[in-house]
Amino acid sequence: MIRYIPFTNFVIIPIIFGFLLNMGDPSKTIQDFSLKNVDNKTISTKAFPDAKGFIVVFICNECPFAKLYSKRLNELSTKYKALDVPLLAINSMDTLVYEDESFKDMQLKAKNDKFKFPYLHDVDQLVAKNFNAEHTPSAFIIWKEQNRWVIKYKGAIDDNGQKPSIATPYVANNVDALLKNLPVILNETLSFGCRIFYR
Repeated sequence: MIRYIPFTNFVIIPIIFGFLLNMGDPSKTIQDFSLKNVDNKTISTKAFPDAKGFIVVFICNECPFAKLYSKRLNELSTKYKALDVPLLAINSMDTLVYEDESFKDMQLKAKNDKFKFPYLHDVDQLVAKNFNAEHTPSAFIIWKEQNRWVIKYKGAIDDNGQKPSIATPYVANNVDALLKNLPVILNETLSFGCRIFYR
């Protein structure tokens, strides 16, 4: 069983971690998906007919780095849901590897952190595999083009987990550009965090 531990010098990293430098073309398409939310209701991308796109973030309950982003995810959700770009958080962790990633623990996490967005359980890991998600947290922006969801960005939420006040907000900057019908500023960035182990 893998557990998470704090590191020294105020830099928090998991005992199992990975670095991902995305070098390829992210512009693959994603199929509509449906997953169980922490309120026990099924949420589907099709349930948002007016959505211009989605911010999809793979997170989990206990990864120290992912824990740094709850407030920022709430802020992103509040801002962009009003602009028809909802945020969906997904937990695809293997509960046989990470014992604290159960659906019940997800419900507690959402309640304690006062999530303002859906927190979805990818129990079969099919959605994560479709996105090729490798770590938590990792963010994707998918955008509707010709009735298809196209990945416009993948990587980090921003570039400073510890100090949000000085972070470059990759996700926000790219969504702002897309809402203005402009190309994304960066289509891929370095992401790191707790590894998603696939069964």
